[in-house]
Amino acid sequence: MASARVLLIEDGQVDRMVIKGLLSKAVGVPFDVQTVETLAEAMTAISGGSFDVILSDLTLPDSQGLDTFLRVSEAAGDVPVVVLTGSDDLTLAAKAVEEGAEAYLVKGKIDANRLARALRYAIQRTAAEQAEWQSPMYQLAKQQFLKAAQIVGLDDNLRERLLFPQRTMTVTFPFRRDDYQEVETVFGYRVQHLLTMGPTKGGLRYHEDVSLGEVSALAMWMTWKCALMRLPFGGAKGGVRIDPTILTGHELQRLTRRFTTEILDMIGPDKDIPAPDMGTSEREMAWMMDTYSQQVGYTVPTVVTGKPVVLGGSQGRSEATGRGLVYLIAAAAEHLEMNLKGSSVVVQGFGNVGSNAARFLEELGARVIAVSDVTGGIYNPNGLSVSSLLAYTRENRVLAGYPDGQAISNQEMLELPCDILAPAAMQNQITQANAERIKCKILAEGANGPTTLEADEILHDRNVFVLPDIVGNAGGVTVSYFEWVQGTQNYTWTLDEINSRLHTILVDAFRRALDRSARQAIDLRTAALIEGIQRVEQAKLARGLFP
Repeated sequence: MASARVLLIEDGQVDRMVIKGLLSKAVGVPFDVQTVETLAEAMTAISGGSFDVILSDLTLPDSQGLDTFLRVSEAAGDVPVVVLTGSDDLTLAAKAVEEGAEAYLVKGKIDANRLARALRYAIQRTAAEQAEWQSPMYQLAKQQFLKAAQIVGLDDNLRERLLFPQRTMTVTFPFRRDDYQEVETVFGYRVQHLLTMGPTKGGLRYHEDVSLGEVSALAMWMTWKCALMRLPFGGAKGGVRIDPTILTGHELQRLTRRFTTEILDMIGPDKDIPAPDMGTSEREMAWMMDTYSQQVGYTVPTVVTGKPVVLGGSQGRSEATGRGLVYLIAAAAEHLEMNLKGSSVVVQGFGNVGSNAARFLEELGARVIAVSDVTGGIYNPNGLSVSSLLAYTRENRVLAGYPDGQAISNQEMLELPCDILAPAAMQNQITQANAERIKCKILAEGANGPTTLEADEILHDRNVFVLPDIVGNAGGVTVSYFEWVQGTQNYTWTLDEINSRLHTILVDAFRRALDRSARQAIDLRTAALIEGIQRVEQAKLARGLFP
């Protein structure tokens, strides 16, 4: 969430200034506040606006007491309402909360943190109650699966079974900040989509938009990905709904260790093996490994992958997803008889995947003309120096202010003319709304779900070669498999061995999907999904039904 949209209903000018001042000081997601002074103005704003939360006084020029809340709440619908009033009346407070107020705050008894926390909690609780399974990402994953299942004629029983994860765990746990003055309730998830193929495998992400639906979608995609790569895993995924960028290292460690204890019975080297994802890294995996090991009484390196090499991690794991994407871009370019050297490249997302993909493409002679992160994009038609970009982000954390290029928005960057476009950030970036304006030859998906089904059809009709995420970002889980194997064998492989095996597995999967795409005259994404789904189907049928 870029910002939280707040409707403030308050007729006192001084109170409005104080409240807006308090919210401007709050740490975390910024608040975008719109103010009105009367109930009539509030009704108009609610009907014509889109708000994440409403903060309302009860005493207005045209309405008084509980009736104000009831009328605002009725008009608000699904938008949560927090009461902020000067009346310290316990009976009124109890009645307002009983009628649905998310919180009852008294002016003069709040500070910036308490006010911001009340608004954040209201938004989060509403999301948890209304939208856990309504994630756009989950809808996309189901649509993709159903399309592939229809084409391949998957058995109806298996179709229904594979639409939903086999196991899900939702946990809420307390999390305290460094100053000990604030304890938050945090939502965490671990989802295992398929237990048939072996232990489950999937990353752990920290992000403020994590939900059960999103994690379930990612777990489903991981199942097809592992099956396509012929890895002995089912798909899993986990996440914690929090913004890691506003937390200190101590806070992140406490969060990670507590979450690990909450899901302790669900994970294990032969059960479910987490790995880094958005917002996490080898550091969090080291904490998870240590917490698990402390609980069982001995060191268990294979409970996670993506951990530091000194703790049994694999060489090449941190850059594996970006490296794998470049291996596949090279294979796609060869298939299209396109020379990578001198090709123009746009990379959306300059995190682990995007930055490594840009670096390796530059090494192959490609010209990176634009990159972006959450602060926006940097464009230089003559080419950007990836090493300079990496040095700048190491020092400044973000790309904003980089001097050797023109600042552009993420959306503008997606529509730049280029040979290779690599969306490596978030889902739903290329949609029906902008697919006609995409001007690349190869769309190489490093992110999960960056392209909607409607956009897929438009791109296919325009002869844009889409390298789908199920293949494109499979390098990470493949090298995680190598790490797990090395750990179970107590034996290490060289980086050259790892990269060679990675290249072999990825390119083999790409060619199998490409062959099926040509044979059945279907798009590459659906062909790759069918390759994975049919392997799962075979395993399900071979194991039979118990009892």
